[in-house]
Amino acid sequence: MAALKDLLAKIDYECIRGTTDREVSDIIYDSRKVVPDSMFICIPGAIVDGHTFAADAVAAGAGVLVVEKAVEIPHEADVTIIKVPDTHYAMAFLSAAFFGYPAKEMKIIGITGTKGKTTTTYLVKSILEHTGRKVGLIGTIEIIIGDTHIHADHTTPESYLIQKYFRQMADAGCDTVVMEVSSQGLMLHRTQGFVFDFGIFTNLEPDHIGKGEHKDFDDYMHCKGLLFKQCKVGIVNHDDAHWEAVTEGHTCALETYGIDRSADLRASNISFVREAGNLGMAFDVGGLMNFSVQIATPGKFSVYNALTAIAICRHFEVGEDAVKAALLKAKVKGRIEPVKVSDEFTLMIDYAHNAMALKSLLTTLREYEPHRLVCLFGCGGNRAKSRRYEMGEVSGQLADLTIITSDNPRTEKPQDIIDDIKIGIGKTDGKYVEICDRKEAIAYAISHGEPGDIIVLAGKGHEDYQEINGVKYPMDERVLIQEILEGR
Repeated sequence: MAALKDLLAKIDYECIRGTTDREVSDIIYDSRKVVPDSMFICIPGAIVDGHTFAADAVAAGAGVLVVEKAVEIPHEADVTIIKVPDTHYAMAFLSAAFFGYPAKEMKIIGITGTKGKTTTTYLVKSILEHTGRKVGLIGTIEIIIGDTHIHADHTTPESYLIQKYFRQMADAGCDTVVMEVSSQGLMLHRTQGFVFDFGIFTNLEPDHIGKGEHKDFDDYMHCKGLLFKQCKVGIVNHDDAHWEAVTEGHTCALETYGIDRSADLRASNISFVREAGNLGMAFDVGGLMNFSVQIATPGKFSVYNALTAIAICRHFEVGEDAVKAALLKAKVKGRIEPVKVSDEFTLMIDYAHNAMALKSLLTTLREYEPHRLVCLFGCGGNRAKSRRYEMGEVSGQLADLTIITSDNPRTEKPQDIIDDIKIGIGKTDGKYVEICDRKEAIAYAISHGEPGDIIVLAGKGHEDYQEINGVKYPMDERVLIQEILEGR
């Protein structure tokens, strides 16, 4: 239980009914989860407005309502109503207070940008844990608290969940948290209620623009920039054309990284590494730190991810040897993730599930001059057919062989999706085979691998299921590969 007066200490509010002299058992923003003496926060959503459920919440036992507009409540109900200018904003501060301001007990790192957030969070976690720190993680794939892994529904959870996870992390002995910060999360004030020790900007490309997201690119860019008014130190990619606009009006100390010579921390002498079926990069770090490093993931964007992680970990006084060792062994599930099957050819798993991501992936792998570039992928059902045509065309143009298979067919027939992909490939001269069963398709790719090949399994990435007619069946490509190898 928490005293309502204590929860309200850091927000602007007006008590328009009842008294603030009462206890709160929990904070709830879903009326179906109300418990006795809880505080129900009325959140206006894109589809549903929590204010319409105020009376239901009171009937279920809520003792406090937090609103930003009028609600109808039975006259006899014993309920306190707190009016605030913005319930999203207020919830962040109320949640922080409810959980005892756990962010103050740890160093908090927030990473924003169109690409690179997920990979960089894992790299930072790997490096810092290599030096003995205990690091919690909040991101697109999962939330990690010690040995506990929680499936993530959003890149940046609601503010209540962030504070709940922070409390669990602090109680579990974490001294650091690294988290992905989405533009949506910033726009909806999910990261209010605390100050980031470090805010990082990776890059910016047109994305998340449309109904229910950002009205235009300027709005998207503005929301990304909010991070640099909520952090103590900002670390930004100097090579991105938008970095100055994103950090305009920043209230933090600022430093830069990049390949550009004028960046504070720089990568130079970049080279491609290929040995015993493994792909990687090597480069020299200069400026604020000076040493050479090798990473176990391919492509120039991997250099940026590693450099971002180095720029962050520098502030934790991590030694060069620790950085080198951690980066060489770090890998992120489903993000150009190598899976060892042979010394003669390379097999990788990647989450690329649209044309832009697939083009970037295949273009990167082409730079390693493979004997053949083999791309295995499918497309999700109940999604735009245009994605299938576009991905088929990209693979047909860039891969030497495409293996078309099933992804998450959902309620569509897998063969219908494959036929749509073939329309896209038909616009190219690309060779392809179609094998509907994904395990059979992967077995085909492995058994037909030739020396010097690079084989990429695209689309599923970190997912460990296949969705068919509303049911998620267990399916992890790493498990499939192991079963295939054991059965050979």
